[in-house]
Amino acid sequence: MTPVRRPLLGLAGLSVLLSVFAWGVLARAVYAPAPSAAPRVQIPRGAGLTQVVEILYQAGLAPWKAGARWGFLVWGHPKRVKAGIYAFKKGARLVDVFDDLEHGRVDLVTVTLPEGLTAREMAAILEAADVTAAERFVALARDPTSPPRWRLPGPSLEGFLFPDTYRFARELPAGVVVDALIRRFRKASAVLAVEAARQGLDLHAWVTLASVVEKETGVEGEKPLIAAVFRNRLAAGMRLQTDPTVIYGIENFDGNLRRSDLERDTPYNTYTRAGLPAGPIANPGRSTLEAVLRPAEVPYLYFVSRNDGTHVFSTTYSEHLRAVNLYQRGGRRRT
Repeated sequence: MTPVRRPLLGLAGLSVLLSVFAWGVLARAVYAPAPSAAPRVQIPRGAGLTQVVEILYQAGLAPWKAGARWGFLVWGHPKRVKAGIYAFKKGARLVDVFDDLEHGRVDLVTVTLPEGLTAREMAAILEAADVTAAERFVALARDPTSPPRWRLPGPSLEGFLFPDTYRFARELPAGVVVDALIRRFRKASAVLAVEAARQGLDLHAWVTLASVVEKETGVEGEKPLIAAVFRNRLAAGMRLQTDPTVIYGIENFDGNLRRSDLERDTPYNTYTRAGLPAGPIANPGRSTLEAVLRPAEVPYLYFVSRNDGTHVFSTTYSEHLRAVNLYQRGGRRRT
């Protein structure tokens, strides 16, 4: 072997050793557990590789920027990083962080929206869970241009925001959340909607009546009875005369329903106006939507609260007055 080739081989060997060492250091940086991690990491929309690496480094997920950058290029897919808020535990490996970012495994929060809430009440729950801004959610739900956007009837999206348990990412645009609730409504009501059409109930009337039933009772077994009362009243040409509709029509209701409120005419006052209110007054669940289509076969036209969450039902007005005197002494007549 000539003297010239020996140095060249030595340099080649050194280069290989350095490469192996560099790869070893890089692999260790990528596979070693992070010494610390911020509770949550937010990747903004349009963030490039440099910004993503800086965020990971500042959050304690990347031991050094160059290692994270090269590790990302080798083990990750920087062009496929998805925006959102991520949660990583202490000890998370950078390679696992890359995988979560690539597949968009954002931090999810479980939110339960009970039956019978208004859009405003839902908004408060969603904001408290860090899902979306309440003000924007309410504005979108009550915007008169929103129903046509989602191919729905009525003056607002009230009634079509389906109550259920959801898993949402954090800090979502209000439109994304609204869309999820409406899609759940369509799925839950699809079969029943066919039955409603057969009964001559259009979507707006059906959901509006279901929302009134939902606000009048929280007792599942009473829903077909309450529905029967209202359907019997409508068939007889009687006014519904139900307090929840009046309350919905009062902006910033203070919790005290006055006689003057019952006498003040609004599109939601079923004491002053015949038929259904202008639109849904809450967001009903599936069982209530079903109860409106399958009301109890009873002749009842009235009901009054027993003050324990249940009601006494009557067919004649004289029977109703006796029930009112028994359960609402000194009180105001209910329906």
